[in-house]
This record gives sequence, C-alpha cells and structure tokens, in this order.
Amino acid sequence: MIKKIILVLFVTFFNFNSFATPTKIMVRAKAKDAKFIGNSIGGAYIIIRNQRTGEILSQGKTKGGTGDTSLIMKTPRERNINITDDKTSGFLAELDISEPVFVSIEVFAPINKKQATVSGSTTLWIIPGKDILGDGIIIEIPGFVIDILTPRTHQFISLKSIEEKSISIQSNIVMMCGCTISDGGLWDANQIEVKGILKKDGTKIQEIPLKVSSPNLFESSINVDSTGNYELIVYAYHPKTGNTGVDKVNYIITP
Repeated sequence: MIKKIILVLFVTFFNFNSFATPTKIMVRAKAKDAKFIGNSIGGAYIIIRNQRTGEILSQGKTKGGTGDTSLIMKTPRERNINITDDKTSGFLAELDISEPVFVSIEVFAPINKKQATVSGSTTLWIIPGKDILGDGIIIEIPGFVIDILTPRTHQFISLKSIEEKSISIQSNIVMMCGCTISDGGLWDANQIEVKGILKKDGTKIQEIPLKVSSPNLFESSINVDSTGNYELIVYAYHPKTGNTGVDKVNYIITP
C-alpha cells in the first residue's frame, strides 16, 4: 500500500513538472523623471505573487547600473525602441508555470533608504513560455531621497554655544535613482522648491527656504533664541513632475 501511494505521488509530481515551463520576466524600477534604480543606491526589491493565492513565485533585488543618461533622458522615445541594455538595473525572475497565472508585481525602492522607500505595483497575466524581456516590466518610482545632515537626530545644542544665535541646516537631496541634483544641471536644483518647516514643542514657528550650495547639498540657517524641543521637517517639491520627498529630525536646545 505504501509503495502504491509513493508511486501515485511520484507520477503526480512528474506529470505536473513535465508540463511546467520556465518563463523569464524582467522587472525594472525607474525613478520618475530620472533613471533606473540600481546598485549605486542599493537597488529595488521585487516580489512577484500569484494574485489569486498570494503565493510568492519569485523575489529579489534589482542589479545593475542606472542606464544610459542620453538614451533615457534626452532621446525622444519611439514605439518599440528599448531604453535599457544588458547593463541596466533589473531583476530577472524565472517562473515554472504550467498554465497562465495572474500575478501581482510589487516594487519597493530604493530599498536601503527606509525613510524614502516608495512602493509601486502592477498586475498582469504571465503565459507559460512567453518571456517578457528587453525593457521588461517597468514600474515608476516617484519622489526624492532626502537626508538631513545637520542638525543631527536628538542632538543636544547649548544655547550659550551658538554663535550669532543661529544654527545651520544641511540636507542632502538626490533623485530616487541617486542621480545628482545641481545648480543648472540636468536635474536642476533651481526648479525644485526645498524648504524646512520648524516646530518648537509641537508648534510650527517658521519656514526656511534652502538653497543648493554644491551638488545634492542644500543649506540654510535657523535663528535660535530659546531652549526647547525642536522638530525640523525638510521637504522637496518639483512642480513640473510632482515629485516630492520629506525627512524629519528632532533636536534639543538646552540652556
């Protein structure tokens, strides 16, 4: 009896796998108004699921470069013309499926910048043996990566030690692919509104414009005349694309 059961299970398994067909799917994450999210900023994390059952069929990180700047950002795109090559960042999934499967594809990027990570998703049918390669499936990731450099998180600053009653604000801001934002550059800092919102003990007290001082670095200063718990929110907004980004920091002014 046991041998018969084993035989039935073996035949069932063999029959299932004899019909399963390896199917390759290329998935890429592209920063809105910029390039592909690759190794230089830690990549994007991809999860492909069976939409009906929730089963994870494949998952992993994108690998590769951000792509050809001229091709992606400067060349008018025509139908059926790829904007990627074999060095452009992507995640190649290989699914063993025996019949069409309706899948969801989730993207989290840039995966190493937790405060800036954005998710995007799509759904589609995958057909056995019908690869989706080349540019593959491109999911757009909007936003900016913002890191407040000064003041530091939970920094204690003595009011007596502050020269001229002001402290500096420094914030590093890049596109979601890590692409450089600079004065007059391809990603022009002058077209992006960057401001700090300052709160003291939970109450908003002022807004401070930040200006680019060197590639990716935006700076300003805050007037300080009293002790307390402060929160600084720095945001970036590009009106032409709708890209936005935010970072926050809390610090303390002591006597």
